[in-house]
Amino acid sequence: MEQGFRASMNWLHTWAGVVLGGLLFAIFWMGTLSVFDREIDRWMAPMIRLPAAEKTFSLEVLRPMYEAAAAAKSPTFSVGLPTERDAAIRVLWRDQSGPVYRVVDPRTGTILPDPGTLAGTRFIFPFHYMLHIRFQDIGYWLVGLAGMAMMALCVSGVIIHRRIFADFFTFRPDRKPRRLILDLHNVTGVLGLPFHFLISLSGLVIFWATYFPSSWQVTYDGNRPAFFADAYGNVIPKRTGEPGGLASFDAMAAEARRLWDGSALRYVFVRNPGDAKSVMQIGRLDEGIVSSTYDAAYFDGPTGALISHRTGTPPVMSTQRFLSGLHFIQFHHWSLRWIYFGLGLAGCVLIATGYLFWLESRRKKHAQLGLKGVRIVEGLAIGSVTGMLIATAAFFVVNRLLPLGASALGQDRPALEVWTFYLVWLASFVHAWVRPQRAWMEQCWTLAALASAAVLLNWITTGDHLLRALSHRHLWPIAGMDILLLTGAAIATVAALRLSRLSRVAQVRHA
Repeated sequence: MEQGFRASMNWLHTWAGVVLGGLLFAIFWMGTLSVFDREIDRWMAPMIRLPAAEKTFSLEVLRPMYEAAAAAKSPTFSVGLPTERDAAIRVLWRDQSGPVYRVVDPRTGTILPDPGTLAGTRFIFPFHYMLHIRFQDIGYWLVGLAGMAMMALCVSGVIIHRRIFADFFTFRPDRKPRRLILDLHNVTGVLGLPFHFLISLSGLVIFWATYFPSSWQVTYDGNRPAFFADAYGNVIPKRTGEPGGLASFDAMAAEARRLWDGSALRYVFVRNPGDAKSVMQIGRLDEGIVSSTYDAAYFDGPTGALISHRTGTPPVMSTQRFLSGLHFIQFHHWSLRWIYFGLGLAGCVLIATGYLFWLESRRKKHAQLGLKGVRIVEGLAIGSVTGMLIATAAFFVVNRLLPLGASALGQDRPALEVWTFYLVWLASFVHAWVRPQRAWMEQCWTLAALASAAVLLNWITTGDHLLRALSHRHLWPIAGMDILLLTGAAIATVAALRLSRLSRVAQVRHA
């Protein structure tokens, strides 16, 4: 019975990895980059490479933009306030043509040029949790399926590899490729096992209301605003259609700071701007705890009177908020942020080596039987792994190549960057199936070239070369981005050289 159970777990581990490995790699890769999404923003949008404001600024600089949102009858007016990781003010509302995005320098109150990019926070991070597929929440469900699969892979991997923890201390780089790949798979699997399981579980917990809608629909009879009011303390008024002004931004912000003993503020959010029933929600910036508490104060928009405020998390939501905080890592801890980044990369290596082991263990047998499975899966693996890395590097390169305000074929600059990402990613799959014998090597060379070009183009277009970035504290994120790109280029070059050498050896043996 034990042997049969282990065989079933082996089947589950193998085919869940093969079928969903490409999706898992994309999610893990984008999630790893999202650890530094704000830093990627600053690299891709040079106009927001700002030093921190030295004094408290007046929120009244937002008044003209608020009036524009009210005139456009935007349902909301959202403001992200400066933090250590992002020194700019980010403002978002909607008009008849769609979302309107503004970036403001808090030191002067001036509106900065349009960044012309979705960058990390608006492309990479959303891709991680919903793949930019909004129709019927399909993207959320696909990511949820991948999260469930990752937890199953973690459990089944431990079961089928009886010596997995002992093999963690066994790494044989001088052995045959298949043995080396399995050792690397085991090392990264054991090293990141608690992290990979917890990060997958917490990702599912974050979107529990989407994955288990009946849990609140039955209790609240489908009344979503009532549910959010109880669970999160939200105040969601209905628009009346009657005009109404907005009291002083600064007065409401001062009251919110008083409620939280002088704590910094994280955001300002106005529902129904310009309406007699507008409500301003102000969030507290609390980077000192793990849990995502989302402390907020609510004010009546026209009068500025305090409606309610919350501090802390309701007991029924405390576990969900803590797991969410672990996943989002918005608390102040740079060492842990780098550990997350490293373990995220370990997860990517785990998935990639799983693909490689499947291919190497079946390549000879499939060739003898004339089966096409290895070639199909190898193309999928190449496009999913090196193809995703190349598409990301191309995303960075085109960001530095396109001038601000660029457009083509009816697409604006952010759309052109996104189209470049997807088209390059698609081309990598085509290349993998057309040139299976050399695709790994050629794509490694391509990745090395693109990553190096991104660093060079950043220097040419902004003047912020690596030495200059290292010498200015507010440019350290730029230096970090350049260093990681150069490190990636070096690793890709070493991999390409080794693959080239192995290819020559194989050719000599077959000669």
